[in-house]
Amino acid sequence: QLQLVESGGGLVQPGESLRLSCTVSGADLVWHTIGWFRQAPGKEREGISCISNKNENTYYTESVKGRFTISRDNVKNTVYLQMSSLEPEDTAVYYCAAYGSSQFCAIVPAPYDHWGQGTQVTVSS
Repeated sequence: QLQLVESGGGLVQPGESLRLSCTVSGADLVWHTIGWFRQAPGKEREGISCISNKNENTYYTESVKGRFTISRDNVKNTVYLQMSSLEPEDTAVYYCAAYGSSQFCAIVPAPYDHWGQGTQVTVSS
């Protein structure tokens, strides 16, 4: 059974950086597309980035373009989300999720059938 574990969250000041990790177990990452989502208090879950397994195509929501970078290391079975120039509005619980092999990826929840438990990111001065 595929499992995902997020790590790397924490408390940072505005303008600082964090790198989140999503480690996959129970399956080979090479056969899966991975997405990152976040949910702030009182708000709906928001898709922010994804990376496909074929050709490593990526997609970002507009609010994080130029600040966040998604990457994958199939040997380590881990997907990373490098977050820079963090803003208070980035405060949320961040989740990674997986679905099967795909050339492209989507940042809507529907295709994802495995989810991690989330990691808290707080951006505050």
